[in-house]
Amino acid sequence: MRIDVHAHLWTDEYLDLVEAYGQNASVHRGLGAGGSAAELDARFRLMDSAGVDRQVLSVSPRVPHLVDEREAVQAARLANDTYAEFTAHYPERFSAFAALPLPHLDAALTELARALDDLGMLGAAVTTDVLGKSLADPVLTPLWEELDRRGTVLYVHPAGESARTPLIAEHHMTWMVGAPVEDTIAVTQLLLAGIPSRYPNVKIIISHLGGALPMLLQRIDNQSVWEAPGAPEKPSDAARRLWYDTVGHTHLPAVRAAAETFGADRLVLGTDFPYEDGDLFRRAVSYVGEGLGSAGADVLDRNAARLLGF
Repeated sequence: MRIDVHAHLWTDEYLDLVEAYGQNASVHRGLGAGGSAAELDARFRLMDSAGVDRQVLSVSPRVPHLVDEREAVQAARLANDTYAEFTAHYPERFSAFAALPLPHLDAALTELARALDDLGMLGAAVTTDVLGKSLADPVLTPLWEELDRRGTVLYVHPAGESARTPLIAEHHMTWMVGAPVEDTIAVTQLLLAGIPSRYPNVKIIISHLGGALPMLLQRIDNQSVWEAPGAPEKPSDAARRLWYDTVGHTHLPAVRAAAETFGADRLVLGTDFPYEDGDLFRRAVSYVGEGLGSAGADVLDRNAARLLGF
């Protein structure tokens, strides 16, 4: 089964709501990633043309991480109820990762339970930080403990906040550079904090081949001895406990570096629909096999199914 773990769908109702709560959703409109019959038909035809059987939907980066708890809960419930409707109507095509009303932990745990137990979702999706707070911050310990208890998936996607630096934001690099930088920062924070070993049952998926991690992992191993001596295990060992989606914008050296660094068994197919659409969507799938040879078959057709329990 060819499963795409990095795919987005936003209804106008959801985007209108989060915009009313202060988020900028304009970048997600008019891309063919809505819920109309015409958009869904075009999406399914595109999936068929690339041999993609199923997509796991997430609302990231427009997750309901909001300062106001009532607003965060309302947005999360709308996102999850909407996805439950789509997955029920198209059970062979769609699964979903839940949105959580962070940083409000009690509310997030309640919504996680509802999403997993009542709505049948495969896990949860968050961004690379929660309103500027690291995913490795101790304040999120109850969430990690519950994810670990359930043995479920946490999908991590860039926040689109330019890594919270004007050196990126003010130079037109929010997504081309900022997004993979956010991936790199977030995953390295998790490694150095020992999250993968402390919560070994959580199936963590990092977007975009882990950002720059394939190129930096040996450096991180070397530097961590003196720069982060409290890390509970070698960062490269921790990194190989995680999974990474294959969104590398069809750059063959990138997917090869990730496979050589983490092992091809830690890679799962991602397309970043709708930002990779048409021929680029098809190429986002085919480049995996081209870049990885015989190992590409497992990455394309088996790894995600095993990870997600299909």
